[in-house]
Order: sequence, then structure tokens, then C-alpha cells
Amino acid sequence: MKTLPNTIVLRPRFQLDLDTSAETLLANFENLDPLAITCKRMDEHVFLKFKPNEHHFWSPQLHLEIVANEEKNSSTIYGVFGPNPTLWTFFMFLHFGIATLFIVVSIWAYSSFALHKPYGLQVGLMVLMIVFWFSFYAFGRVGKQKGRPQMQELYDLMEETLNK
Repeated sequence: MKTLPNTIVLRPRFQLDLDTSAETLLANFENLDPLAITCKRMDEHVFLKFKPNEHHFWSPQLHLEIVANEEKNSSTIYGVFGPNPTLWTFFMFLHFGIATLFIVVSIWAYSSFALHKPYGLQVGLMVLMIVFWFSFYAFGRVGKQKGRPQMQELYDLMEETLNK
């Protein structure tokens, strides 16, 4: 089994090929009863996330898709680490909003420039939006570092469950 790399990328993904049937693996996850992590199963999808008493703003979750390989009586696991979906949506909304405002203000700046009117305010707003983008990026990097130990904990629990 591959281990997680030292650098955690945005929504890291992995794939594992195992010589165990998918139903056996799914049953292992259904019988899982750790203290800090909840496991929810929907068909061949398994979601591992932290319970509210262990959950913080940057807590990750692990989505596993266990696909059966009928020919070999084996299975393939596709895993994706990600943030809380609400947090992910909020960050995407902020980035989309800033990008839209940047485009609008840049059009306004170009119009003012073409009409030989002052455009310093628009350029200042564009610089401010770029600063916001960098601050969102830095905020996200801090969040990934805070969520890293829990990400490793989820991965270790998954490995332990798969090796039962």
C-alpha cells in the first residue's frame, strides 16, 4: 500500500488495488466503531469524518469509492481527501466573487483610461483584490497544516480497517 506523500496537495487522491472482494471491505467499514471518527456508507461509497467533539474548522474528511473487479475477485479503492463541503463551497464562493469583482473593476478601469478620466481608484481596488486572493491562499495553506494530523489519522484508520 502506498503511503501519503510529504506534500499534501489540494484534495489529494490515491488509488489502491487489493486482492479482497469489495463486499468484504465494505463490511469492514460498516463494522467500524472508533471513538472519534464516523463512517457512513452509501452503496460503494464510504465517508470517514470526525465526530463533532473532535471536529474543528479545518477538519478533513475522506471519501472512498470501493469498486469490485469481478474477473479477479479483487477490488480497487479510489480515495479523496477534502475539507468539509460547507467550507469548500464557501471558499469557492469567495474566489468566484473576487474574480468577478476583479473583472468588473478592470473593465471599469479600462473604460476610464479610454475616456481619459482618472482610474487610480480602480487600479487600487484591483491591487486590493489581488491581496485578498493571496490572503485566501495563505489562509488555506494554514488550514491544510492544521488539518494534516487528522488527515493522517483518517488514512491510518483506513489502512487498519483494510488490513482486517
